[in-house]
Amino acid sequence: MRLNRNLTIVVIAAATVAACGTSTPDAPSTTATAAQAASSTASAAPSGPGRPASCGTDFLAKMTVREKVGQLLMVGVKDAADARRAVQQGVGGVFIGSWTDKGVFSSGTLQSVAKAGKVPAMVSVDEEGGRVSRVPGANLVSARELARTMTVAQARAEGARVGKLMKSMGISVDFAPDADVSAQPDDSVIGDRSYSNDPAVVTKYSQAFAAGLRDGGVYPVFKHFPGHGSSSGDSHQGGVSVPPLSKLKTKDLLPFRAAAASGDAGIMVGHLTVPGLTEPGLPTSLSPATMHLLRGGTGYGAKPFDGPIFTDDLSGMKAITNEFSVPQAVTKALLAGADIALWISTDQLGAALDAVEAAVKSGKLTRQQLDASVLRVARAKHVVTC
Repeated sequence: MRLNRNLTIVVIAAATVAACGTSTPDAPSTTATAAQAASSTASAAPSGPGRPASCGTDFLAKMTVREKVGQLLMVGVKDAADARRAVQQGVGGVFIGSWTDKGVFSSGTLQSVAKAGKVPAMVSVDEEGGRVSRVPGANLVSARELARTMTVAQARAEGARVGKLMKSMGISVDFAPDADVSAQPDDSVIGDRSYSNDPAVVTKYSQAFAAGLRDGGVYPVFKHFPGHGSSSGDSHQGGVSVPPLSKLKTKDLLPFRAAAASGDAGIMVGHLTVPGLTEPGLPTSLSPATMHLLRGGTGYGAKPFDGPIFTDDLSGMKAITNEFSVPQAVTKALLAGADIALWISTDQLGAALDAVEAAVKSGKLTRQQLDASVLRVARAKHVVTC
């Protein structure tokens, strides 16, 4: 995600995402097969791999359907009052953008916001460094500059330094590191947000920075699965495409193999068209086949991923808004298998809650899938620890 006032229409991951596929059992070539596979994966038992069947049952029993739905939504906010109202409405998280009043960073404000609802809310931000920096005093260089001038150990130390600063301000989630592999010019859509055009370098440095964020007490979210570094354009401006999965497997997806296995981290999916993977008319963020690829892992040689999947912004990026309303996009993303649908304002929050709640009550979004997503979000917040 790379957001500013000029790009805000209404409103992660932080962040843009992509995925790609060929006609294999892991990346089906037909929409129907892909949807069935994704539904099967998304509806896995809420207890998850290696967890007792009773994991989280007490937590879930205390929530209504609408409260559960709220936990899967993250909205951008204008100021502290806007954020507090959203949390009181039950959202799972708020996003602090470039347009947000800087008063939110004052002592104790965001901590108070996070506690304003029944369940503690995530407070998220894009702090990649360089030109994508939202935190006062972060003084973090771009990913490309960091990899060029620092060792891996120093990169982890920088992540820890910035993580501690963010935690002191009440920020709990950073839509970073950017795990895209790119040789684009510095000022292009990814450009210097990428550590390198070498996937091995990207893997080492993104893992180090994420570990540093965790050291500092902040939850990292890798982006943009399965790789925006070779995209045809900027999804803020319209639909874009990336190479097919067979090519992404050899380069762009390699850092995400490590991300999926790293533990205690999220992954953001964005809005790309991937030949052979994405269904007609659906970018990766709304694509069941893409979610299946990420969740299952076998289609690109990764371990299964049971952490939360975030969407990129669903309201300020034309790759989405040219085709879908916010409630439509939010509902489609969650049906596809995302755990948190992100958009950059509190506009249409009520309509989105209504739309997803209706999908649950009609059976379109199963209770099992809903509960599984709620528990992934709760574990990321460390509200549920099993």
